[in-house]
Amino acid sequence: MTPRPGRDDDPDRLYTLTQGRSRPATDEFDLVTLVVAESDPVPGMQSEHVAILRMCRRPTAVVEVSAQLKLPVSITKILLSDLLETGKVTARHPRTTPNTAGAQRLPDPTTLEKVLVGLRHRL
Repeated sequence: MTPRPGRDDDPDRLYTLTQGRSRPATDEFDLVTLVVAESDPVPGMQSEHVAILRMCRRPTAVVEVSAQLKLPVSITKILLSDLLETGKVTARHPRTTPNTAGAQRLPDPTTLEKVLVGLRHRL
């Protein structure tokens, strides 16, 4: 059987990457959360952090970051939370849009329903 990147990695390597942590410091990330780098990598950074910052110059979903790093999503979320805590990345869920006060809000359900009805009529 061929090894699966991330899943069949040496557990010691994954433990080292996360410094022994098994959960991210924040619940900010799910699979489709978009991550954007807010700074360039600096010398001395962990190589995975450098890769994430380079990869996220444009909005990139957590699941894409995980796939590119060939690491489990759970490990990727821990690495991303490190960068979020230091202000090196920002994260936002694609479902939310800022309102006039700058807070996040969900799209209007009535508008979504109208779009759905319109799509059904076109198909």
